[in-house]
Amino acid sequence: MKTAKPLSTEPLSIKAMPQDTLWWLPRHEDKLAEKSAMERVDLVFLGDSITQAWEKEGADVWQAYYEARHALNLGFNGDKTENVLWRLAHGEVDNIAPKLLVLLIGTNNSGHRMDKAEDTALGVKQILSVLAEKLPKTKVLLLAIFPRSAKPTQKLRKLNDEVNQIICTYADDKRVFFRDINSVFLDKDGCLTSDVMNDFLHPNASQYQVFAEAIEPYILQWMATD
Repeated sequence: MKTAKPLSTEPLSIKAMPQDTLWWLPRHEDKLAEKSAMERVDLVFLGDSITQAWEKEGADVWQAYYEARHALNLGFNGDKTENVLWRLAHGEVDNIAPKLLVLLIGTNNSGHRMDKAEDTALGVKQILSVLAEKLPKTKVLLLAIFPRSAKPTQKLRKLNDEVNQIICTYADDKRVFFRDINSVFLDKDGCLTSDVMNDFLHPNASQYQVFAEAIEPYILQWMATD
């Protein structure tokens, strides 16, 4: 009698897989072509819809802050950690050597699937491991997952906070640097308002200037030539 194979206990967050949407693979192919056409890539933004929105809501700010810095936007709407892992495994950072990569990922693990904080953090850790292998000379600015939900006591806000408490320990302050800029989006009571994030998840267009200003000191510091 055959013994049933044990079910995998690995969380989905670390199993590299593409999104099952029509636009996703074509965007991946477009990004490979965009990267290949660039003279050089010095700065990479890697993440989900909040990062992809630099191309729309944040387009003017991107042009002002990052266009001249040879920046590449690798943000994909709806991405979880496992989708980023698939993209990394399929060439998105191959054959480049950026000075800095800005990583913001995990809120869709929390929101779409309500992954345990430990599982989302494992996905982030796996991404950092792959980046260390593929981009050994690139510094990584690991951002705290942005606040979501209006109040600090709400479930998804607390879940993201729990992830941040884990992923902050991944910084070695040599190659990986963790920064939490979330306070720039919150009022004095720790609440999100609709004039900052209309859906209490995605920064409004006006907030991309705030975003850029918050990370600019770190980008200046870590893109400087050693």
